[in-house]
Amino acid sequence: MLEKITGTFSNIVRSISGKSTISEKNIEDTVEEIKMALLEADVNLRVVRRFVNSTIEEAKGEKVLKSVNPGQQFTKIIYDKIVSMLGDQKKDLNLKGPDTTSVILLLGLQGAGKTTAAHKLAARLKKEGRRPVLAACDLVRPAAVEQLSVLGEKIGVSVFKENSKDAVKNAEEALAFAKKNQYDTLIIDTAGRLQIDEDMMAELVKVKKVTNPDEVVLVADAMTGQNAVDIAKSFDEQLGLTGVILTKFDSDARGGAALSLKTITGKPILFIGTGEKTEDFEPFHPDRIASRILGMGDVVSLVEKAQEQVDEEEALKLQKKMARNEFTLEDMLTQFQQVKKMGSMQSLMDMIPGMANQNVDLSGMKKNEAIILSMTKKERANHLIIGPSRRKRIAKGSGTTVADVNKLIKQFEKTKLAMKKVSRNKGLQNKLMSQLGGNMGNLGNMSGMDLSSMDLSKLGRFR
Repeated sequence: MLEKITGTFSNIVRSISGKSTISEKNIEDTVEEIKMALLEADVNLRVVRRFVNSTIEEAKGEKVLKSVNPGQQFTKIIYDKIVSMLGDQKKDLNLKGPDTTSVILLLGLQGAGKTTAAHKLAARLKKEGRRPVLAACDLVRPAAVEQLSVLGEKIGVSVFKENSKDAVKNAEEALAFAKKNQYDTLIIDTAGRLQIDEDMMAELVKVKKVTNPDEVVLVADAMTGQNAVDIAKSFDEQLGLTGVILTKFDSDARGGAALSLKTITGKPILFIGTGEKTEDFEPFHPDRIASRILGMGDVVSLVEKAQEQVDEEEALKLQKKMARNEFTLEDMLTQFQQVKKMGSMQSLMDMIPGMANQNVDLSGMKKNEAIILSMTKKERANHLIIGPSRRKRIAKGSGTTVADVNKLIKQFEKTKLAMKKVSRNKGLQNKLMSQLGGNMGNLGNMSGMDLSSMDLSKLGRFR
């Protein structure tokens, strides 16, 4: 996610933040580097000029040049400017209460990912306690209705579909159906084209008129850069957008669309698609994305992901087991599996300060998981019974070596001891969070993964 621009900005921040004194020449040189980085990221030229001018103007003031930590002060200015470019603060959907049906109209070109985004949004709203229904009004793309039906069934959300070939009539009837059956949110998936044309716009205008949506949201491909901004402007002129969903954000190395949209169109980015799974759909937090771009990580999102995967009751049970020194290899396996549920390891690395763009070798984690899975329940419960013959059998069953098994057991014993200390010491728990916020190199070394520095049972309980 944003690998290219993050790498460049991380180097810039690293070189400037440590300076005890900076001159106007330092500022000009740094801003020139930033300008080139933004242009290479396919950020709109008008946005780049505005960023450069305002940054130089503010950075050359006495507040920076005569600051006790001028490098840090300058870095703060850069951070604030990027947050401003991205939209200042998170914007929520403007939906009515549960007694009234709210309508979300999704628009976009063909291939942008509207149908996928529709079901991801429905799943998210359902999880938040709303009762959504999907309306299949893309009657142009072959199998679009069937695709939405399959996705709706997958997440347990009803899909309204008719045999009619009139999208406007379908949308009108879908709204009536939603109201009659007391659904509080109607999400309308509309047809797109390979490019904007009059017929598509005319149809969408009619759909909007008969449904009177609360949100008119453009679904755009983040990888198209400035093209996404131009598309947003065209849709906004005729339909009045209220926000944007950026899909394929996890594959966008540059960030041109995200960094240009708000400034040029004035429309906020509401959500980003971060993968192919239903749950790979996140609210857009400008401050958190800015932090990632500057290589400062995003610990808040990391903790939130952990909280989603960790059951509070199970976390308390595990904490008590650790305090009694009863942590087992079965518990360690559970930790591995919880980490996997949080998303791709690279996406987690991007959230850890200083770890973005690091090459992660997942073979070690997969190997350790295979080793534990090759053990019997008794062996997982009591690692002390795993003698030479058992280790040989486990290695053969997991496709590894006896040395690999020995290494895992030694690592487990070290982890078990560390977890016991953490569970009994509040100071060490605070240190755990400090490590999360600053230095989690252990996570990068997956072949020797030290879970004492990333215990999800505790991480999930921090608020």
